[in-house]
Amino acid sequence: MPSRRRVLQGSASLAALAALMPWLPSSVFASETLLTRAIPSSGEQLPVIGLGTSRTHDVAMTEAALQPLREVLQALVNGSASLVDTAPSYGRAEAVCGALAAEDGMRKKLFLASKVSSTGHSAGERQIEASFAALRTDSIDLMQVHNLQDTSTQLGLLRELKEQGRVRYIGVTHYLDSAHERLLEVLRKEPVDFVQFNYSIGERNAERELLPYCADKGIAVLINRPFQRSALFDRVKGKSLPDWAAVELDATSWAQLMLKFILANPAVTAVIPATSTPRYMADNILAGQGRLPDAAQRQRIIELFA
Repeated sequence: MPSRRRVLQGSASLAALAALMPWLPSSVFASETLLTRAIPSSGEQLPVIGLGTSRTHDVAMTEAALQPLREVLQALVNGSASLVDTAPSYGRAEAVCGALAAEDGMRKKLFLASKVSSTGHSAGERQIEASFAALRTDSIDLMQVHNLQDTSTQLGLLRELKEQGRVRYIGVTHYLDSAHERLLEVLRKEPVDFVQFNYSIGERNAERELLPYCADKGIAVLINRPFQRSALFDRVKGKSLPDWAAVELDATSWAQLMLKFILANPAVTAVIPATSTPRYMADNILAGQGRLPDAAQRQRIIELFA
């Protein structure tokens, strides 16, 4: 993602980022409050910026590989965020998250989300038990059926775990526009707390039916692929962030502007950009602070990426 943080512009932005860096004392942390939104099924408040771990956290369990990810996690919690989303299909990411969460009382500061991607009750049960072990926890905050694999069977299993108190919330996920209709079909039949799907300036299909449905039915929404796997950065490569982004929306980087666009939709509960770079995590946190775009400003943002 080489073009991403050329966009960290201005001393105010740099000072705010520095304030969120974990190796600095708490007295210099950013003073802005991170926006939270309620999980409809419970009313629990969840910070709107989280952390995805696909690709970025599939690393060797060595100190050299873990240190930047440890700093990412510290930047997350220093910015008053808590959500970390992972999956057994992300290679070593789940074990990495578990190892880092076990350090220095970090687990109690996190909202841990994982997934099940098996077929059949027994296979799903084995995979979920492996996730508990990898994450080094007795309770997982959110467990999701990954990419709608054997959805009915796995949701049945997740409900059993929720009744036992081992899982607090359950949900379903996908990452493609082409799966949105299938997601809607599941949501109409199966009661869930969360749904996770793709939505961004460049992938707006969810605005048609999925987001309105979730808002109407009280289903928490997690957004993946907020940068379209960096494709949106390619669209603005070499372009300066317009002055009005900071003046009107408190956005001092392209990444913040992209995330604020998503968060401007009130149906979105949280967005989970993946990163292995501490300063990117800190920059993402800033997107959950300050003003969000209205309808006219959202249209201006769309035009910037046309």
